[in-house]
Amino acid sequence: MMETNKKTEKIDTIDKEVSLDDPNLYINRELSWIKLNERIFEEANDKTHPLLERVKFLAICGSNLDEFFMVRVSGLKRQLLRGALKVPPDGMTPQEQLTAIEEEVRPLLKEYEKCWKEELVPSLFNEGIKIKKVSDLEKDQRLFIKKYFESKIFPTLTPLAMDIAHPFPFISDLSLNLAVIVRESDKDEKYARIKVPLNLFPRFIEIPTKREYSKNESKPKKTITLVFLEDIITSQIDMLFPGLQIEATYPFRITRNAEMKISLDKASDLLTAIEGGVESRRTGFPIRLETDKSMPDKLMNLFVRNLGFTRDFVYRFDGPLGLVDLWALHDIDRPDLKDSQFLPYTPPAFAKDQNVFAAIDQRDWILYSPYDSFNILVNLLMQAAEDPNVLAIKTTMYRIAKKSPIIDALKHARENGKSVAVIVELKAKFDEETNINWAKDLEEDGVHVVYGLEDLKVHAKICLIVRKKGDDIVRYSYISTGNLNVDTMGIYADISYLTANPEIGEEITEVFNFLTGYSQKDDYKHLIVAPMMLRKEIMRRINREIECHKKTGDGYIAFKLNGLVDKSIIEALYSASMAGVKIDLNVRGLCSLRPNIKGVSEKINVTSIIGRFLEHVRIYYFRNGGDEDVLIGSADMMYRNLNRRVEVLLDIPDPKIKTAIIKNMLNIHLKDNVKARRLLPDGTYERVTQTSNSDEERLNSQIWLIENRGIWHDEK
Repeated sequence: MMETNKKTEKIDTIDKEVSLDDPNLYINRELSWIKLNERIFEEANDKTHPLLERVKFLAICGSNLDEFFMVRVSGLKRQLLRGALKVPPDGMTPQEQLTAIEEEVRPLLKEYEKCWKEELVPSLFNEGIKIKKVSDLEKDQRLFIKKYFESKIFPTLTPLAMDIAHPFPFISDLSLNLAVIVRESDKDEKYARIKVPLNLFPRFIEIPTKREYSKNESKPKKTITLVFLEDIITSQIDMLFPGLQIEATYPFRITRNAEMKISLDKASDLLTAIEGGVESRRTGFPIRLETDKSMPDKLMNLFVRNLGFTRDFVYRFDGPLGLVDLWALHDIDRPDLKDSQFLPYTPPAFAKDQNVFAAIDQRDWILYSPYDSFNILVNLLMQAAEDPNVLAIKTTMYRIAKKSPIIDALKHARENGKSVAVIVELKAKFDEETNINWAKDLEEDGVHVVYGLEDLKVHAKICLIVRKKGDDIVRYSYISTGNLNVDTMGIYADISYLTANPEIGEEITEVFNFLTGYSQKDDYKHLIVAPMMLRKEIMRRINREIECHKKTGDGYIAFKLNGLVDKSIIEALYSASMAGVKIDLNVRGLCSLRPNIKGVSEKINVTSIIGRFLEHVRIYYFRNGGDEDVLIGSADMMYRNLNRRVEVLLDIPDPKIKTAIIKNMLNIHLKDNVKARRLLPDGTYERVTQTSNSDEERLNSQIWLIENRGIWHDEK
């Protein structure tokens, strides 16, 4: 799909007298996000994926779209309501962006409908996973539905009238609802709303079926029959309205603004303020109305009028609303329809019966999950909790698993008398409640908990273990690109650095002193910390590469990251390209830079990898005249990371690990010609394919890393 606004028409050349303030040089952030969701959707249509993985990708599309409206679209709406005209580098006004978003999203939804109805549902059926309407069930199955509804579902439902005599009911964010049209004899139609109790029942209800087996497998698999919960309620809706005639029932869904109202002046502390903010989110102003395609205009207008919508944010969908709930299908026990499992690598030095501190004393380590085992970190913290020589553990936590072995290790350490300090970022969007609960839980166990900072999000992924070794004190440092979250360890691709380097340990200590106290240190040697230094240091390195290129002619920059949106960083990269520096950017998500524009960015190549794992790594490489500079850490090149978050990048000190990162991680991703897409100057993407060089092999970087896991430890 092409961007439709005039400011984003195809561009591959520009006048010589270029101004880097020219809006035509920048891709709109919101439209770049939609292109990301298009790339994810391509995976749902990709038949090389196992079937339930394709369903998963469609669920991710739905989840992403929900968040996009809750956060990004609501932000644009707020700008309009307040009369603010915050114009991004691409020059599009809030109204122009909203119009362009609508024009891009509607055809994308049509593609979602087609994929679900014409591709996934028939394919699931052929594999023995039958998603049926109640009306298509056999008599005994319909009897089961009736009994199940009467005994379990019916008591939980509360129909709410929608007329002049009743206040219009509050409709909570992302809840699934049924709008019911009823009639009493020859009187006018009346309307009611029923909330589908997804907090009490699964979206898919399994229906007992005869003992059938799929014929498509060498080892037959038992078939299952599933029915949507809302379809069950609809089939028995007359029980809720005795004496009335049911005219029709239509599913609908509301998306509300997710921005929290945090009032510190009325709260005694940040935790109390965030708790109040989470509650305010539930009642945020409505942003989007999703309805069944068949809902009549008269009923739809009732919602538009009462919710204060404009028709441009009503989306009709010919399929199940709330695609995020399709994740439930991925939980079906059919390993033959999912990605094949592999055993993550554990270096022998980190085996459970080994002393992990001795391993880190001997050398620095780079870990790449999910190819390396996340249990290496869990084992490290468990050993730290048990080791009598360990004095203290300090860590940051941004997104925390609901059941966390990391938390268990920290609690155990506290029970064993260690000093434990945890910076829990309460403002991690959509994880606030989980983090609040863990913060309280840790405090009850005697852990010193800091709730983040008032004006900055703590996004840095760092951990410090302080341990006695003879008469000395050794600090073991952990710097990562990803969260200490066991739930995402098999989904997110992240790298982490483990070291006993005393200088790095001292600097990590200073960062924790900043987070828990008032330290303002800003002259680190190995670390680059935002917001104090990050922008300045990245700009300095880009400019240094320009100067190196003038001397050597081989200037080269390569970034692997999630987002590149910050205007000043993009301007610096444009300047480097104009000076002749070759630049490779592997940007998974948002990218506002336009590559391959003659005279501006013709030296810049941008790719994006969407595959089995979520690419979450940040690597910043500068050739630096042969004295290569490699940075890893938590920060993307976005305004929020550079200015409004505490981030930590590590300048890799170990030359062997530096080489391993370049050779076996960064370069592998840059060579991907299977799952990589190339960004074009007009903001669209195309698949990267093999060149005409017959010697070039197909390279799926994630598959290569699975097959070669552990190679970066230099033990093979």
